[in-house]
Amino acid sequence: MEATLRDPARVLIGLHDPKSPINVDAVRRAAGNFAADGVLYSGQRYPLAVARNPAPRRVQRTVGAQVALQGVASLLEGRDQGMALVSVELVVGATPLPEFVHPARAFYLFGPEDGSLPQGLVDASDHVVYVPTRGCMNLAASVNVLLYDRLLKCGPAHPDGVEVAHNRDRNNRLRVCAPR
Repeated sequence: MEATLRDPARVLIGLHDPKSPINVDAVRRAAGNFAADGVLYSGQRYPLAVARNPAPRRVQRTVGAQVALQGVASLLEGRDQGMALVSVELVVGATPLPEFVHPARAFYLFGPEDGSLPQGLVDASDHVVYVPTRGCMNLAASVNVLLYDRLLKCGPAHPDGVEVAHNRDRNNRLRVCAPR
């Protein structure tokens, strides 16, 4: 059963015209790991790619399966009232992510793997931030970095009371030994 968006959302991820189901699934996994409430996407490339390859994808076996994925005609439609719109784009004039103060309720917008956000979305944004790198990052990697930065700055508590920072792989039995 597909997850549905909670009401009201605290953190949403918006993907403008993503093309790769693998990347969208990785974004959902990042959203699940870092306690985002849902992922919205616009455009037709993602649904067309899924229709061409309907085989079950790996997200169904991860924490990402619990994160709602919803298509919308416009990402601006998906914005809850009182939610800050934050475009994440490598563009002149944007705030570097290390200097950015995350709003309590935020809708983070990301462009497609092979392009940028439309000017209209950037113009409608309350904030525009970028991840300082030497070049462009993969879409899912950018979402992971942004959500991790949010976790570091805003604290580990999930709104449902689950501690995000203390989770570990239940299949991993390694132990850290005392220093010698």
